[in-house]
Amino acid sequence: MQGKTAIIGNGDSVLSFKAGGVDAFMVADTSEARETLRKLAKQYKIIFITDDLAEQLDDLITRINSEPYPIVVAIPSDTGSGDYARRKMTEQMERALGVDILFNKEEK
Repeated sequence: MQGKTAIIGNGDSVLSFKAGGVDAFMVADTSEARETLRKLAKQYKIIFITDDLAEQLDDLITRINSEPYPIVVAIPSDTGSGDYARRKMTEQMERALGVDILFNKEEK
């Protein structure tokens, strides 16, 4: 695990990362994504995964992210972004800093 970076996705969104030197893994469905993520977690330090798949793999991503490496980051897919990536980023920042500095939502 020498600083390698990968992306998992089910659309053309992964191809642009491949041009940037990131190892790209295209998957057909959630079960294939789950198996791929488990394998890649043993070999990579940073794993990007498209938002649509990440939301369905939240349990596995949470478990993986409880360790220092790898870091699994949800990104928008080629069909746009759901709310999952924003919610997770907010949770992680609030946990680290104790406040929401990213989206500045007022507490009610």
